[in-house]
Amino acid sequence: MEARAHDRQGGVMNDSAANGSVDEHIAGASPEARPMLDELRAIIREVAPQATERISYGVPTFDLEGRHLVHFAGYAKHVGFYPTGSGVEEFKDELGPLATGKGTIQFPLDRPLPTDLVRRIVESRVREVYAKPGK
Repeated sequence: MEARAHDRQGGVMNDSAANGSVDEHIAGASPEARPMLDELRAIIREVAPQATERISYGVPTFDLEGRHLVHFAGYAKHVGFYPTGSGVEEFKDELGPLATGKGTIQFPLDRPLPTDLVRRIVESRVREVYAKPGK
């Protein structure tokens, strides 16, 4: 039997999204989520041009110095951004009404992406990765 990746809402993701490239994951997302996914990806690339992208845990991931920098994924009603627990904790006072969890921020599709906040979170994660000794 073929293994299938599931999103956090229990929906089955298509195989290319689960195992393919970041481009394939974004192409496999809902049409409503794609623009925000593209915008989020562009910000991460701009802030951390030295980071590499791949699929990890079934979602687009940027790695830096052999560590996960951030992950993101599109869902039916939001884009999930996963900057680790420290990335959420440091900015918790600025996250306002956004749904959050340990290491998770949800950006609703019916609101603009808070680009300045995303940029600062990624910058913080880059500093954090470089501050910790290598693996």
